[in-house]
Amino acid sequence: MLIYMARITPLSAFGTPPKGDTLFGQLCWALRNRHGETRLTELLDGYTTGRPFAVVSDAFPAGHLPRPALPGHWFTPLPNEDRKAVKKRNWLPVEHFDTPVADWLAHCRADSDLPGAAATPHPQPHNAIDRRTGTTGKDFAPYTMTQLWYGQGCALDIHIVFDNARLSVAEIEQALCDIGAFGFGRDASIGLGRFDVDSFEPAQLPCQTDADAWLTLAPCAPQGLPWRTEHCFYTVFTRFGRHGDIGVHQGRPFKTPVLLANTGAVLVPQNTTVKGVPFIGQGLGGDGTLSKAIPQTVHQGYAPVVGIELPARTGTDEPGGATP
Repeated sequence: MLIYMARITPLSAFGTPPKGDTLFGQLCWALRNRHGETRLTELLDGYTTGRPFAVVSDAFPAGHLPRPALPGHWFTPLPNEDRKAVKKRNWLPVEHFDTPVADWLAHCRADSDLPGAAATPHPQPHNAIDRRTGTTGKDFAPYTMTQLWYGQGCALDIHIVFDNARLSVAEIEQALCDIGAFGFGRDASIGLGRFDVDSFEPAQLPCQTDADAWLTLAPCAPQGLPWRTEHCFYTVFTRFGRHGDIGVHQGRPFKTPVLLANTGAVLVPQNTTVKGVPFIGQGLGGDGTLSKAIPQTVHQGYAPVVGIELPARTGTDEPGGATP
């Protein structure tokens, strides 16, 4: 498996947050559209049995990683810092990755500290149009939908682990360029989700010297896997997915909801070393459980990971707890 990092520049607002599982879905459509359905079927062989052809992270502010979902008292307290302000410190600059996790709060940054690099939601007014008359008709019922705006010149990093025996570097890069050209996520057909791929270079997923836990860089499905649950922490994320691309025209665009551990989960394995492991999790679906319209549909329950050493516990926590 190779590890590459794509640095992208948003060119428009986004209708869908660029999270890893959604980016993977768009990657599959891009590969299908360029290379055909047979090629995509070949790439997905073994996907639900631990052999993914690619695992995609969220798009993070350039040079940053997500703060782990550990309870607040696992970190060194910040004197004279408001608790609500501390909770907003979500992004760790990669240059501080090797410092003890307990000290990460002092280095983490809030969205407000990264002007333009973190998406800002804005409401966009809409109204249904009668295509026969070109007007709103008798029932004028405006509504709003949220759009995510990045600042001009903002750069985002996407980490991709992929099997170069099945998919080349050039093919992955071209697929990312296709997604950026045609748009990512909701309302791509009206201009949302456009981006440029500025670079696509070999990278490493960092790992602390005495790492004993994984920090996830995308939503993942840890259910049923061998964890030391008393040391695992995460926030729950429910994906109410639906098909993209031509899948929306097959009568049943909505997929079965999927329960995931959100990005930033801290997972501790029972009998596996943390070092040298680029991703964890499992592939979901493939047997008709996720979609009635496209039974072979799969969902990325894998996530790229970095290795961290858990700080010494300073209190009692419930297993599998989430940060308050």
